[in-house]
Amino acid sequence: MTEGQPSAALPTGLRERKKRRTRDALLVAALELFTAHGYEETTVDEIADAVEVSQRTFFRYFAGKEAAVFAVQDMVESHLLSELRQRPADEAPFEAMRRAVLCAWDSIGQTVEAIIPVELHMRAYRMIESTPSLLAAHLRRSIVLEDRITELIAGREGLDPARDPRPRVAVAAFSGVMRAAGQLWGQRGDGGMESLRALTETYLDALTPALSERWRTL
Repeated sequence: MTEGQPSAALPTGLRERKKRRTRDALLVAALELFTAHGYEETTVDEIADAVEVSQRTFFRYFAGKEAAVFAVQDMVESHLLSELRQRPADEAPFEAMRRAVLCAWDSIGQTVEAIIPVELHMRAYRMIESTPSLLAAHLRRSIVLEDRITELIAGREGLDPARDPRPRVAVAAFSGVMRAAGQLWGQRGDGGMESLRALTETYLDALTPALSERWRTL
């Protein structure tokens, strides 16, 4: 292709790859700047300048700074919901959620690592936890995700979650364990996606004993 050739002439596959590279570069630049200088202090212009694109280009890929912060989480959550929809109907609700999240990490862990370095992902997680506006957004998003999972679990069991509390209670417990595992992983500052998967599995497997068994021997 000669310089100045219209982008419309590019093969679709190549055009999509170029768009993906631009989006990934903007995401990495945004997270690097947010974690180095602060979320509130970083501007969209600074992110765009770091990748040598225009502000308009940034907004083609992200609705705003918050969307960039949670881009990886969006991808992971979408994958989790997809895996949950595919779980066998004969699995018990909590087992379906457990297997869905572990299968999601099995298939998406390498994808996440290919987009952003694990160390940066951890720093971003800690930044969310320590930035009031982002923590509030994170909690709002968690509520929305819990509602969607609750609907899926209730639908699998043929229940109305407005009348039967079990789907919402099970999802609340599941979400709490996921959040605890994620916090610990972010605080440790080492290990990759496999480490997060292993920690998540350990915490999920500890839930039933923690709720139904004694914690010490008399």
